[in-house]
Amino acid sequence: MRILIEEHQYTINEIRDVIYGIDALEDIDGHVSIHYVGYYYNSLLKDCVFILPKVLLKDVDGKELVFGKYRPEDIISLATDNTLTPEEQNFIYKFAVWIYRAIVVYKNDRRNDSGIVYHKKMVQVGNIGRRLSNTYLDILLSLVQWAQDNQSFIFTVVKNIHRGLNKINWNRTIATQPAIVQNGQPIYLNPVNKKRQINFDEELLIIFYSILKHINDTYGFEATIACHFQLIASSKFDVYLHGFGKRRLLQIKYKYFSDKALELWQLCYAFFDESRNLFVSTERREYLLAKNFYVIFEAIIDELIGDNPLPDGMKKKQDDGKIIDHLFTSQSLIENHDKFTYYIGDSKYYKMGHELGKESIYKQYTYARNVIQCNLDIWGRKETPESGIRLRDDVTEGYNIIPNFFVSAKMNELFDYSVDGISQTNRQNKRHRKEHFKNRLFDRDTLLLFHYDVNFLFVLSLYARNNTNQKTEWKQAVRDRFRKEIQEWLQQDYSFYAMRAKVHINGEEYIKQHFKELIGKLYTPYTDETVYSLALDKKQEFIKTNQELIEMLRTAFYVEECRLGQDPNEVLPEVQPIVEYSTDIAELALCIVKEGVNFDSAISVLKRTRTVGVALQMSGATLSLVEGFTKARYLLIHNKSNRYEVFLFDGEGPTLVPGSKIKMQDVVTTKKDADLYLIYKLNMDVAVDFGKLNLLPITKKPKTSYYPQLIPIKSFVTE
Repeated sequence: MRILIEEHQYTINEIRDVIYGIDALEDIDGHVSIHYVGYYYNSLLKDCVFILPKVLLKDVDGKELVFGKYRPEDIISLATDNTLTPEEQNFIYKFAVWIYRAIVVYKNDRRNDSGIVYHKKMVQVGNIGRRLSNTYLDILLSLVQWAQDNQSFIFTVVKNIHRGLNKINWNRTIATQPAIVQNGQPIYLNPVNKKRQINFDEELLIIFYSILKHINDTYGFEATIACHFQLIASSKFDVYLHGFGKRRLLQIKYKYFSDKALELWQLCYAFFDESRNLFVSTERREYLLAKNFYVIFEAIIDELIGDNPLPDGMKKKQDDGKIIDHLFTSQSLIENHDKFTYYIGDSKYYKMGHELGKESIYKQYTYARNVIQCNLDIWGRKETPESGIRLRDDVTEGYNIIPNFFVSAKMNELFDYSVDGISQTNRQNKRHRKEHFKNRLFDRDTLLLFHYDVNFLFVLSLYARNNTNQKTEWKQAVRDRFRKEIQEWLQQDYSFYAMRAKVHINGEEYIKQHFKELIGKLYTPYTDETVYSLALDKKQEFIKTNQELIEMLRTAFYVEECRLGQDPNEVLPEVQPIVEYSTDIAELALCIVKEGVNFDSAISVLKRTRTVGVALQMSGATLSLVEGFTKARYLLIHNKSNRYEVFLFDGEGPTLVPGSKIKMQDVVTTKKDADLYLIYKLNMDVAVDFGKLNLLPITKKPKTSYYPQLIPIKSFVTE
């Protein structure tokens, strides 16, 4: 077996004989590269040549090395070169099978461009032109071919095995079974059949068809099981794979004398032995080669990730000539249930560790712009797309986030085919952002691009097996994975809030009036269109302006932090009955100050526990109580600036509680570690709306403003 690596620059003298019979590209310096992946038989060397994908190559100090360890020139001949470890050699033999299967699946799919695949039947079992096989692929193909070409022999063996099986033993039947007499004739309902001895032909067929089932389940080869024997269970078959299969076949070899039986025995033994010493016949020109293997890799990722056909009638080839590879619809990043968006992927078939080029990044942004425009065109024609997706929100004039991502291949260092290895790439640049305006996530021209790696072995084997259920299961799992991780990445860069207008506020009108401050920061992603999503960039340069914006919005909206995918109703208060200010009633407000981050923390605790405590001081044996505290109807909590919240007490009056009985994490207090507290309960079933308040009566006295105060509410009302 000879090994070449796709697109690697070999010197012509090193591989002149190896590339005999195929086209190769030679440059003026005497180097040659092969732009194929696949298999061909070299009649000059009388050996098989596998051209393996360039993903095996890793750049190490400017050198292209297989597995990051070996020069491709040093592993051309596996029969003579002992550079690879036994594990690496075994991987190469099995890897070649997966490459073959992937090319076959691609070729057989009518949706694909089969013109890039060059195929001539590879292996024919027979007596003419026999050669010594040295590939695991030969063994598998020979097993499948033998089953197809020897149906008559198998039928004859099975017929002989069952001959006499149903012959009745009348002596034992009459002696042991009751008879029913009908019209003077005895009838036996349960006749005893003659027993037969163990048949070694049957055991050989069971082993053979168990092998076929194994390679069908493992590699996806179409192998018809033409008998109804009880095959060897998968757990038990593992024992056969690890040595018992060879031992058992050697034990029963002497039982076979016909050429066909011996031929079948030899095939089965070669499978378990993996000695690769099997004589198979071949034509002088046999090959399965794929030109531009990146096209097949794109087909693999598209089959395993994308929608086919594309959603909403979109064309794979766009009007500007760009080709969208992996487009699908899935849950929006913001809303967790009913709202969907488009996800745009692109596969990159690189050598391990290769960085994205600027052209690839720019094209991906163009794909996103095309998808946005296509969606706008559908709604512009007053039509509703089948997906129901609407990227633009007419109220906020914001655009939904379109997850845009690359998927490139990596090699599992343990040669493990079972794990997908989906993860953010370990390349230098993992995320890209294109924006015309800063701090406007929901702007049409803010485009995000993420980069993932996937285990090439996993997607190759999943595609090659061509098992619909397995592909569907992984497709859903990986889509969920993309969504979850892109959400996490976004939340590293942005703070997300949910907003709902207060009862006396017309949310739409407010947004129109403050359009300049809100454009690109607001979007309506939820089923409940009275709830908005606010996204603010976390960069240091935006902290001050973001805080000012939130404070402005809180005068008209409930604004609470809400993670992507979180139900906004979990953080936003319901629209409550309103307690309005009456000039006819002189009512007191208990005023408490909480500055900085303590303000938001206090509000959060209040909404959760509905409890506030006023610390009392001991003066000898006398409590120093502020007159009127028990008569307060409202709680006004403020930050000594322009942020405040007003709450209604429950009307039951405060209770006196020792400090030792209070869990401080459950109570907002005016002072920690006091001996006694007046504990108030809040009525959270109603909202308090006194319009815009003037906090000057509190803040104009800096020395006393930090203490809890009782002030008539009319002192704050501006109207």
